[in-house]
Amino acid sequence: MADPTVTVTVVDGAVHVSDLPGRWSDAGVVITTADRLDDADLAGLGVVAGAGPDVFAALNDALSAHPVVVQVPRGVRLDAPILVVDHVATAGLATFGRLVVRVGEGAEATVVHHATSGEGAVLTIPLTELDVARGGRLGYLHVQELGAEAWQVGSLLARVDQEADLQAALVGLGGSYARLRTDCRMAGRGSNTDLLAAYFGEADQTLDFRTFQFHDAPDTTSNLLFKGAVGGRSRSVYTGLIRVDKEARGTNAFQTNRNVKLSDDAWAESVPNLEIETNDVHCSHASTVGPVDPEQRFYLESRGVPPQQADRLIVGGFFDEVVRALPVAAAVPAVRARIAAKLDRTAGDLR
Repeated sequence: MADPTVTVTVVDGAVHVSDLPGRWSDAGVVITTADRLDDADLAGLGVVAGAGPDVFAALNDALSAHPVVVQVPRGVRLDAPILVVDHVATAGLATFGRLVVRVGEGAEATVVHHATSGEGAVLTIPLTELDVARGGRLGYLHVQELGAEAWQVGSLLARVDQEADLQAALVGLGGSYARLRTDCRMAGRGSNTDLLAAYFGEADQTLDFRTFQFHDAPDTTSNLLFKGAVGGRSRSVYTGLIRVDKEARGTNAFQTNRNVKLSDDAWAESVPNLEIETNDVHCSHASTVGPVDPEQRFYLESRGVPPQQADRLIVGGFFDEVVRALPVAAAVPAVRARIAAKLDRTAGDLR
């Protein structure tokens, strides 16, 4: 998925962290499990998540055995991504993985989080906390490629401080039922968050996304773009809320969800919402659900493009707006290849 400097491997909850390069260690970067932290660092664990937004986050808080913690000190800029590979190998297992990423004031980091599982039925209830301090920058990419019998009920919680920037991207491809709730709080003046997602359902999959963009401070910005495709008898669900606090004047917040149906039996639901408690804001939400555009298909076919290739070009182009904006450029070819493989498997649904 990317060319990392440090790899964190989690298999059935057991954690292994590769050696940090000397330049990172010397700068005070910490990548370890919570049981190896001192009391001062432990005090910050769970600050973003709190008690959790729902019962599943609370379960993770109670049952997560070895939370992985990434700390980037003030002013440190990491020159390569950190890769976290979370794999569930044993059928019948329930896991409660936790990842905490803290980016200090003026610091910069990129994290790729890749979730996979074996062929058997598993349950995974992960929780990720992203904490970006004043002037910090964080790129986070979560790629979900769980097995066909896996169930996921996950939480992603983020806090973005004054003048800080977060780019968080989700790629949802696997699982039988895969849900991810994203709560992002623009907590400091001038903070910015870009939320992206590309998801593709096939067969009987259900992909469920729930997002909350909380604007608590003035002059904050958030921009959400989620794009999905559903083929076979698969389903996608998107529900989102932008909430602008009464103190958050000057907010710019946008929420867009687009879905394309590749078969008559597929189903997509999209429910965006706004809750605004002040004036002097620019906010919007939009959603669409529909089949492949027949005019686009006709245009390509009239110029000699074979029907199957035409559909592949249209759907690939539909996703490309999200894929090319992923915060890890090295992951773009791999994500495009995964989407192309899905298109090949669902080609018969388009006609």
